[in-house]
Amino acid sequence: MPLQLIINLIIAIMWMFLSESYTFVSFFSGFLIGALLLFVLRRFIPDAFYLHRGWKMLCLVFLFIKELLLSNIDIVKWVYRPGKNYRPGIFELPTDLRSNWEITILTSLISLTPGTLSVAVSDDNQKIYVHAMDIEDSEIAISAIKDTFEKAIMEVTR
Repeated sequence: MPLQLIINLIIAIMWMFLSESYTFVSFFSGFLIGALLLFVLRRFIPDAFYLHRGWKMLCLVFLFIKELLLSNIDIVKWVYRPGKNYRPGIFELPTDLRSNWEITILTSLISLTPGTLSVAVSDDNQKIYVHAMDIEDSEIAISAIKDTFEKAIMEVTR
């Protein structure tokens, strides 16, 4: 991926010099031409097309924003609900993420989402302990996190 980015930047800079226009528009058009060339020649490059990973990162950001808004709405409903039946609890989230970077991203996304908090990570990095403000079934919460955040993180990092 870094090699593709460097090649794309070199193509963009060469495009600026060849067109003798040293503006951002010239650089950007050269960057687009370089990205198109790398996309066309992607089968000759050993790694996956680097803008694909960038797209997945953008999808992860939008997923987090969506989950953030939905959880804020849930918290507001929870606070203003008459006859509050609180069901806070800690559940164990088994994770398929292996690197420290992936686990850090997941725990941060969980903690930044209102209503949940990452409490601890097991010593073998295979379980994350999560506190939820209102939890009916831990299996539903586990599958929700695995199907959204964990899946998106694996698409970005692998």
